[in-house]
Order: sequence, then C-alpha cells, then structure tokens
Amino acid sequence: MPSYRIDLAGTRHGFGDLRRLLAAATPPRSGDMLAGIAADSDEQRVAARYILADLPLGTFLADLVIPYEADEVSRLIIDSHDAAAFAPIAHLTVGGFREWLLANETDGPMIAAVAQAITPEMAAAVSKLMRNQDLIAVARKISVVTAFRDTIGLPGHLSTRLQPNHPTDDPAGIAVSILDGLLMGSGDAVIGINPATDSIDTAARLLNLLDEVRQAYAIPTQSCVLTHVTNTLALIERGAPVDLTFQSIAGTEAANRGFGIDLALLGEAHQATLSLGRGTIGNHVMYFETGQGSALSADAHHGVDQQTLEARAYAVARAFRPLLVNSVVGFIGPEYLYDGKQILRAALEDHFCGKLLGLPMGLDICYTNHAEADQDDMDAILTLLGVAGVSFVMGVPGADDIMLNYQSTSFHDALYLRETLGLRPAPEFEAWLAAIGLTDERGRLQTPPRAALPYRAIPALAHLDG
Repeated sequence: MPSYRIDLAGTRHGFGDLRRLLAAATPPRSGDMLAGIAADSDEQRVAARYILADLPLGTFLADLVIPYEADEVSRLIIDSHDAAAFAPIAHLTVGGFREWLLANETDGPMIAAVAQAITPEMAAAVSKLMRNQDLIAVARKISVVTAFRDTIGLPGHLSTRLQPNHPTDDPAGIAVSILDGLLMGSGDAVIGINPATDSIDTAARLLNLLDEVRQAYAIPTQSCVLTHVTNTLALIERGAPVDLTFQSIAGTEAANRGFGIDLALLGEAHQATLSLGRGTIGNHVMYFETGQGSALSADAHHGVDQQTLEARAYAVARAFRPLLVNSVVGFIGPEYLYDGKQILRAALEDHFCGKLLGLPMGLDICYTNHAEADQDDMDAILTLLGVAGVSFVMGVPGADDIMLNYQSTSFHDALYLRETLGLRPAPEFEAWLAAIGLTDERGRLQTPPRAALPYRAIPALAHLDG
C-alpha cells in the first residue's frame, strides 16, 4: 500500500490509511468534526490534498476504505467495476483526473463513457481537490437522461418534484397543494408525497389520489408515495397504482441495515416495480434519496468521512437504474452541515459526484430551522446548481414543508431559475402545460383560464363550492 506521508513547510504529516487521508483532505464540516476525523488544521488539510493529488486512481481499487469482506456496498463497488472502461483513465493520478475532467477537450460523452469505471471513492477524492467553480464546470458538461412518462435530465431543462406533504395526510389539503404546484408549472419530475404515518392503508389512499389527479388532467408525469420499500412491495401486491419505488439509502451496509434494507431487497423491489409496466416512454422506476451524515447518525460510518460515504450511496443507487436520485442536502441538521457555506459546498459535491457516477441527480436544497442558514443561502445554492445543470429540485408550497418541518425551495423558486437561466420543463410536460393554456407561446407561465385545471375533476375536492 502507498505511504500516506509528506513533509510540508518543515512539518511531517502522516495519515495511517486511505480513509484518514480522505477525511483530512475534506473541506471543513461539522459532521466530520463530530466524528473526530476532520483535519486538525488548514495546514494538515493542505498536506492531505498534496498526497491525494499524487495518488494513482488504481489505489482505490486496491485499498478500500471499508474492507471487501465486511461490507456489501464495498463488494458492489468492486464487483461492478468496469475494467475496460477504466483503461483510458487508469494511468491518471487523482490530480491528473481533475485536470482531465476540466480540460476543454473532455466533453460530456467522454465522461459518460468512463462513468462505470469511476468508483465512489475516486469521485469523492477528486472532488476534494476542486474549488466550487470546478465542481460546477464539470457537472455542467454531464447529462444523465432518464424517462418514465416524461424525459428528465435533458440539457437546457429543469424539472421539479411537486411535494404536497400534509401533517395529517388529508386528501383535500394534499390535492389543493398539487393544484397549486401544477398551476405554477411544477411536477414534471414526480408528484411525490412523504406520508405522515407508516400506514399501508394511508399510502394506498394517497397513491389512488395521485393517480386520480394524473388521469383527470392527463398529466405526463409520475407519482410516488415515499414510504419504506417493504410497504411499496405490499402495495404492489395489493394492486395499488405504484409508478415508482422510493427508498432512502446510505453508503455502508450497516447504515442501510439501519434503514431496514439491503441490496437484495432493493433488487426485489426493482423487479416488482418493473413488472407493472406503467411507464409509457421509459422504464426507470426507482427513486432514491440520500444525504451527507446519514451513516454517521446511525453510528455506521467506519471512520470514513461523510462526503465519501455519500458518494458510496450513489453506487447503491446506480445499480438499480433510477429515474431520480436526490441528496436532501441540509435536512439532517447543523450537527452534520453547520451553516449555509457548508450546505452549499455539500450540495455542489453531491451533484458533481452523482453525475460523475452516471446518476440523474437532483437536490432538495434545504435546511432545518436550527441551522445557521436562511433562504438567501438557498437562493445562492439554487442558482449555482442551476448553472451546474441540476436535473430537478423540490417544489414545496411556500418553501415550507409543514409536515417534515424544514425549509426547502418553492414553486416560485423553480420559476425564477427557469426564467433566469433559460431552462424549460421536461418536453412532454411542457407540451401539456401549453395544451391546457398554462403557458404562452414563449413557454412562460401565464394566468390560466379558469377551466384549465377544474378542481371538481378531483374527487377529494369535488365537494368544494366556489
């Protein structure tokens, strides 16, 4: 194994193994400090980055941060590595890989061609050598396109998840939020509800509500109730209208066990959802959410820094060809990402690493109410991610999720980003918006005629007057 040591400014810096080196090279964040693995000083962080820059990429195939025999995610990473795709970049160091990614001659298709050869640890390592602008510049080159009833991730497009959560899962309250979002051009990535309870009966009612709305207005999108994968399997057995299977995932076997899942269960759910054949233009049927700090919060981090573990979660995701993946970047709280600056850095890292590994990356640009962050921070993150080519963001009524009790991005925020950067919804959804009179000939939202989305078409709202 390599020697992770260097003399810098008259001081000898040494790191016992690769995981300690990666942790020390990471930009400062509260989660790594909480775990006791962050660099002791800026000088030590720079020393770690010097060593990291000179490491051959092949090091990450031989020196695993979590042993192969101890973790099924490690086994997945190594067993699925594409040696043939790795050949064009096998000679590079981490620093050389950064230069290759940033080079004008390296375009998106070239990066996509090596995606299956890039391990999460390689992606995390190169990100630690990058400034924010580097993360944006490379991510912008990469397009990852997926489809179910519409097409997500095309260059020049920005989709949204319409998130109509309700603290009591009230159908009328949820339906009103859905209509609000649709009238604002939101929902082309998915209309997805986080249920307030773990009840399978409630999830079934919500799925039927979502399907009624979709069919009433002939919306070319997909729906999802973000319940546990075992609940979704039970719902499929009951004949519920399941479009996508959702699951939160993490970067270690132990952390995933804390979520009540393993790779075999995800594989079973993937096959069961595919068997329904509900997609019209594509068969990407999985929706995964991640977040830096999840393994640490479960005491399942093995001494590995939270950003590297986040990248390892993307290896889990890409094994199942998902329609959507998003990092709920600031949701876990200031214990893991303390303030707006740390949330911004994590958001750019997650988006870059996910796209580099071939995933259709979105972000829930968010923070908890006790974090040192505010909506101005979210505006800055939203804008930078739009420049970086993010596939989708969240659309939450008023940017305030009253069920999950955190702050995210609103329907208006997505409109701002589309207008400012010249981005458009998914093509099929955009055509639907025009057909029902919600957008003008330039694709801009206009005040719709009242009949555009008649609320009485939704059974949950049929009783309302006015």
